[in-house]
Amino acid sequence: MIELSGVTKRYPGGHEALSDVSLTIEQGELVFLTGHSGAGKSTLLKLVAAIERPTVGHVIVNSQNVGRMKRPALPFFRRNIGLIFQDHKLLYDRNVFDNVLLPLHIQGLTGNDAAKRVRAALDKVGLLKKEKARPITLSGGEQQRLCIARAIVSRPALVLADEPTANLDDAYAKDIMDMFRAFNEVGVTLLISTHDQDLIRRYGGRNVQLAYGKLV
Repeated sequence: MIELSGVTKRYPGGHEALSDVSLTIEQGELVFLTGHSGAGKSTLLKLVAAIERPTVGHVIVNSQNVGRMKRPALPFFRRNIGLIFQDHKLLYDRNVFDNVLLPLHIQGLTGNDAAKRVRAALDKVGLLKKEKARPITLSGGEQQRLCIARAIVSRPALVLADEPTANLDDAYAKDIMDMFRAFNEVGVTLLISTHDQDLIRRYGGRNVQLAYGKLV
């Protein structure tokens, strides 16, 4: 499913976010990515999503070398990946419903089927009553839940989540993780960055720890 081989990511100015990282994640695994702030967790997720490209080494996802992928191929590659990042990347000129609908439109799914899937996703994250609201009117926690709804609406085979419960209270965090666990039980691969050790203890899975850009 995911294979990083000798991956180093160096940014302009010389900062090395990841150094010689090799990691394999099998299809259907639940993997927690842990480590201190600045350890390289977000960079690793962005490499898997082909948002960043490795300076050295190979990143293989679903048998595709994402570091060599041409730009026109990226939207097709990401169709089967649910992305949840801390900067949200919401569309503030569209309402909640239309934000979640966007991945389905990209896939060509419209009409009643698409609307049902959008409302089901919003219901799971507790935002169904706010489908007509603009994202700017939502709290930080609600915006995070909106990102999660958008990520899962297309029923992806792989979900990449960067601190998905960071802005949520305990009850909502449990609801979100229970939902992730349900997806994992039907074969969805999850790679989740988190500082929450309670989540890891509660939900099991594999713990991959980074420190200063290296695997511990």
